[in-house]
Amino acid sequence: MSASSQDFPHHNGVHYFTQGWRLLSLPGIKRYVIMPLLINILLMGGAFWWLFSKLGQWIPAIMDRVPDWLQWLSYLIWPIAVISILLVFSYLFSTIANWIAAPFNGLLAEQLEGQLSGNPLPDSGILGIVKDLPRIMKREWLKLMYYLPRAIVLLVLYFIPGIGQTVAPVLWFLFSAWMLAIQYCDYPFDNHKVSFPLMRSALRKNKVDNLQFGALISVFTMIPILNLVIMPVAVCGATAMWVDRYRNTCSPAVR
Repeated sequence: MSASSQDFPHHNGVHYFTQGWRLLSLPGIKRYVIMPLLINILLMGGAFWWLFSKLGQWIPAIMDRVPDWLQWLSYLIWPIAVISILLVFSYLFSTIANWIAAPFNGLLAEQLEGQLSGNPLPDSGILGIVKDLPRIMKREWLKLMYYLPRAIVLLVLYFIPGIGQTVAPVLWFLFSAWMLAIQYCDYPFDNHKVSFPLMRSALRKNKVDNLQFGALISVFTMIPILNLVIMPVAVCGATAMWVDRYRNTCSPAVR
């Protein structure tokens, strides 16, 4: 089945991000939020506690690498250095958290889609999660293989004087936004067996909206307390986007 662009409401990424917060407390959905929420709280909470204890050592080391001709920009480079560390660190640990929580995020997306589409799906429970685990982990591996070579190139830029303190943080933020959009939109896509390349192609058609969505997730991932709940919020927002925009336009081999 296919649909034209007029068949779904054209909301931007900000809309779906705010929708994620609202849908989090939807009756019948709360119990599917518990596991992703607990995993994120334990991992991100501990990781950021450790990070903030180390920032006092890392920031001076980064500032020492700023060339003399850029010292006049040190007042601007210092906050960029802090944001860069937070960006890299938050994406790294959110990726680890998503690997661990992937089966539960997929279940949350599945049940929420049932409510939003008016076609409730049966609760597959723990047995369903175990059965789908090999496929889910393979999908996470595909995302990691897409991410790594691009991330390595950007990280190398950080070690180039001048570029590493100015251009690289901006590129990393945009890349993180795109990867987070892929990460969370992938759960409803994967539930319908949409291939990873086809999903990326679909998201590129609305790249600005998806970058908005991913950028907001990236910002909130760096904010203490709020970053503890951002994972299920992002899954809910991405699922709402799937139902509105992609459910009828992507036509995979549906189960």
